[in-house]
Amino acid sequence: MHNQPPPRVDIDEFSTNTALVDGIRRFGASWSAGELAAIGRIVGSGPFAQNARLANEHPPVLHALDRYGERLDEVEYHPAYHHVISDAVAYGAHTSAWADPRPGAHVARAGAFMLFAQVEPGHACPVSMTHAAVPALSRQPDVARVWLPRLYGDGYEPRLVRPSQKPGALVGMAMTERQGGSDVRANTTSARDLGDGTALITGAKWFCSAPMSDAFLVLAQEADGLSCFLVPRVTDDGVRNPFRLVRLKSKLGNRANASAEVEFEDTLGWRIGEPGRGVRAIIEMVHETRLDCILGTAAGMRQGVAEAVWHARHRKAFGRLLVDQPAMATVLADLALEYEAAVALGLRLAAADDAVWSPGADGVQRAPGASREGAFARIATAIGKYWVCKRGPAHAAEALECLGGNGYTEDFPLAMRYREQPVMAIWEGSGNVVALDVLRALAREPESAEALGEELERHRGADPALDAHLERALALMADAAREPEEAQAWARRLAETLALALQATLLLDGEPSVAEAFIASRLSAGRGLGYGCLPDSARVGAILERA
Repeated sequence: MHNQPPPRVDIDEFSTNTALVDGIRRFGASWSAGELAAIGRIVGSGPFAQNARLANEHPPVLHALDRYGERLDEVEYHPAYHHVISDAVAYGAHTSAWADPRPGAHVARAGAFMLFAQVEPGHACPVSMTHAAVPALSRQPDVARVWLPRLYGDGYEPRLVRPSQKPGALVGMAMTERQGGSDVRANTTSARDLGDGTALITGAKWFCSAPMSDAFLVLAQEADGLSCFLVPRVTDDGVRNPFRLVRLKSKLGNRANASAEVEFEDTLGWRIGEPGRGVRAIIEMVHETRLDCILGTAAGMRQGVAEAVWHARHRKAFGRLLVDQPAMATVLADLALEYEAAVALGLRLAAADDAVWSPGADGVQRAPGASREGAFARIATAIGKYWVCKRGPAHAAEALECLGGNGYTEDFPLAMRYREQPVMAIWEGSGNVVALDVLRALAREPESAEALGEELERHRGADPALDAHLERALALMADAAREPEEAQAWARRLAETLALALQATLLLDGEPSVAEAFIASRLSAGRGLGYGCLPDSARVGAILERA
């Protein structure tokens, strides 16, 4: 007897994911369960797992010049990557929430996005950026009329050809510059106005993810300040826009996805929104990509839980299955709790998107009467981005450890996940940036603090530990709103405290064994700092039944 678990393949990753199934139902997207189950079978299949592995083992290659020394500026991906992203686009993981805006569409799209990202996270970057570009493009109706139907397409064509010849389009973004990082107002890339809503852009970007996308949202300086532009790789007349790829980043993780340094020289762009108001134009895009960082981290947590529990249910040590041994069972249950809390928060924020957005004449617009949900999402997304993404790397490390030496090898998927999770905490604002954003929301947008407070009060009285934690959280909120400058030193503590309160509140809407154990292990006095420190009262068996 080899005592090795069988391969974890041919599994419906949706139907076996109880927390996701429950969340899809709770937040109004039950109608999508059939299609999500179909996605679950695709991503749980052997061929999809093989493509995910190959896409990461064979990273993209830059071809800056052709064999004659002429500029080519193309990135070659392994065919496996194209198979993966083609499936994601076909099932609407990119723009289905906007293209088919029925009730619960954002929740359903969040479920699809998580299922694909659970198995292969690299392709999720362009998928997420394309989803997030829709609100930004909607600020410019003439551009939206042309480009949104392309983004809503369910076909994938990787070649650089005329956009009108493609069955669909993907959008990336190029914001960060070498000297500024998160401080985009320090950008030096410039735009020369052509007087017809277009400009010629010159400058360099330090990070440009998915550089073979069909178009990019780019920030550039004009006389009135930073403006936002849509820059296509190929214009509608079939001409390649100047888009010089300098090099590809050699990254810790996210290896299937290319990240490039790019230079513009009189590169044609279409202005999005008003001149000098580029940051405002991309705010809603950043909100959506931050939400996808939460969802992507939750997807990684799900992979970690699923692989660890599978191993423990099939591996024996000292005569017993690992899952039947209390020390291991407690660790697994604790990892499952972390995932349950992450997916509950992510889907709650997706449900807020369903309330906030409605179809417009040319794109999407904020729905009338949705100010409360919008205010809640504004602050809660920043809170979730800080905390959930911060929890991802340690969660991946603990899940990997459950597999022992196997987990540390590239033969199993958790080594890839361990390298992947840190990027979610960096993309769209690293920890300090996002924690300070929570402070800004409290100080400048009292309606956000009010909406968050209402959400946190929903289950007051349900548990003494939660009540005590709520008092601390609300006191910190009040102090931060009153003294935002002083609060910068403890912005992370504020974000963490609010995140735990919000996750506990959301879990109380679901399975009692999960909510009780989460509150007891995260909010109570004497809680442990590592995974596997659940209190004796935790119903470990009930939690693992859901894993």
